[in-house]
Amino acid sequence: MNPVALRLLNQQLVAPQFSDPAEVVRHMGAMQAQEYRMMRWAVAMRTQKPSAKAFKEAYDNGRIVRMHLMRGTWQLVTAEDYWAWLSLCAPKAIAVTKGWMSSNKITIPDEELMRMREILAQTAADKGSATKQDFVEALAEKDIVLDEHRLSYHIRMAEMSGTICSGDLHPSKATYALTANKIKTPLEKTERDEALMRFTCAYFQSRQPATLEDFVWWSGLGVSDCRRGMALCSNYLHVETQNFASLPPRKFYLTDDCRTRGFRKGKYLLIPPYDEYLIGYKSRNIVLDPEHKHRAHNNSGIFQPIVAKDGIVCGNWSPFKDESQADFFLEEHAGDLQEEWARYGKFLIS
Repeated sequence: MNPVALRLLNQQLVAPQFSDPAEVVRHMGAMQAQEYRMMRWAVAMRTQKPSAKAFKEAYDNGRIVRMHLMRGTWQLVTAEDYWAWLSLCAPKAIAVTKGWMSSNKITIPDEELMRMREILAQTAADKGSATKQDFVEALAEKDIVLDEHRLSYHIRMAEMSGTICSGDLHPSKATYALTANKIKTPLEKTERDEALMRFTCAYFQSRQPATLEDFVWWSGLGVSDCRRGMALCSNYLHVETQNFASLPPRKFYLTDDCRTRGFRKGKYLLIPPYDEYLIGYKSRNIVLDPEHKHRAHNNSGIFQPIVAKDGIVCGNWSPFKDESQADFFLEEHAGDLQEEWARYGKFLIS
């Protein structure tokens, strides 16, 4: 087993199978979307013909939704999975958010929470796609002034209640829509076990080979829930133990239909910050030398744009420059990025 090649294939980073950005997000289950501009490339680079316009169309139509979901951070999900994932993940995400509020010495009474939620919902409904500044102005009309942190927590809690979700795509800032106007409410609620099974299968089919610890980290769920999800997928998953020269053996889980063909050597990838290629795993040392991990992310959870050759993280790049600029920290992997830079440039204008 070559875990690096398998991850590239099943994450759709080489030989992608999908043409539709929403199909990519559905395949991945959820995708980290911390960086508002670069989340578009994270999805598009996994399609056969990366297109910024195709991503915007899927996003504006509500087929792709950006929201706070797992670990109290931003993810992209599909409309088809929105309600099931929200029901599954929101309780833990709300608990995490309340913990952050407590550490920042912020207390929000239920009465205030409901009142602010109503105002946010009405503003989103009136505007169609409301910015945070629209919320500030709507509150000011009612003589309500909230500091940045408090307002952010209200927006986040309204998201996790299913009241508001992402609005139309803006060049640089998040917008919010009334969920009822953006995403259809299912006729029947998805049972928790079914949601957990689908969620678990999506993780392993798109990030395999991966460990239980990786899944616990990514999902933000408890260990017991993750074990339960894997048990529900037991007919679809199998275990392979991998021995590494300088690392302890690991038990990896793979699906029975794991992609194994399509990998070719010599491929460079310009990977955006917060991409699932790294953030989808607790342990990243299969593709990233621990000696250089500070070049990819810090201990505070800030991730950088990275260059990978044949799946091995070897440098950094600058997404917002006019010309390709890379800084390699693994000189043996340094090379010409023009082919991948051209693919990125074509994505921006198509």
